[in-house]
Formats: sequence, C-alpha cells, structure tokens
Amino acid sequence: MEKLFKLVNQILITFLVSLSAVLVICVVWQVISRYILSSASIVTDELARFLFMWVGLIGAAYATGLKRHLAIDLLLMKSKGKNKTLLEIFISCVMLFFAGFILVYGGANLAWDTHVSGQISPSLSIDMGLVYLCLPVSGIIMMFYILIDLISKFNKTGQQLN
Repeated sequence: MEKLFKLVNQILITFLVSLSAVLVICVVWQVISRYILSSASIVTDELARFLFMWVGLIGAAYATGLKRHLAIDLLLMKSKGKNKTLLEIFISCVMLFFAGFILVYGGANLAWDTHVSGQISPSLSIDMGLVYLCLPVSGIIMMFYILIDLISKFNKTGQQLN
C-alpha cells in the first residue's frame, strides 16, 4: 500500500509541476503579448484559465493526501485518545461522502452533460466536458487518499481496543 501511495504522489507531483510550468508560460506570454506586442493572446488566456482549474483541483486532492487541506480542528485539538480517533474517522467519512457525491458523481454528470451538449471552448475549440473532468478526477484522487487514511485509522482504533 505504501508503494502505491508513493507512486500516486510522484505522479501527481510531476503532473502538477508540469501543468504549473505551462500555466506560468501562458501567463508570461499573455503579459508580453498584451503590453509589449499590443495584441492580447486570447488562446493563452483561455488555456491559463483551464490550467488553473486543473492545478487548483488536483492540487487540492494532493493536499488532501498530505493532510494539508483546509480544516477547522478545534474539536480535534480538544479530543484525546479513542474519542479523537473516532472523530477523525467521522470527519474522514464526511470528506469521503463529499468527494464521492459532489466531486465524482456531480462532476462526472457535469462533464458528461457538457460533452453531450456539444459545448466547446471559444478560442481553443476543445470539448468543455474535458475541461470539467478535473472535478471527478480530483474527487477520485481525494477518495483514494481518504480511504488509505481511513484504513490506517481503523487499524489504529483496533489497536487501541486491544
């Protein structure tokens, strides 16, 4: 399980760094074309927006795996022992539901409906369903990380009961 976890992390790091590099190149070209060449590049503007969506959502999934996501942990800080572990399990289950229902199910429906409607981006002429695939992809990655975390928490709870 640890090897799979590390492999997924490495793939995500490579993917996110690559997308971020292309995003930076697009934004720099946008600035150069707008202010130096006096002719704004519409293609890089649209591409930068789409890349930002992908970097943001896949980056959020990666942050979930690193346990660096945004959290309000007031109750967790006050809890100790078995109660803390049970609260962590509950929070992970809520996160799993959110990732599964909102991101995977809702995002897949959005991507499919957009694809079926034939909506394409104005400048790049790409299927907008492909752009919206970042939602279910990030949800699946989040679910992967949350399930690994839940397994370790259940193991921890089982050890505390013994």
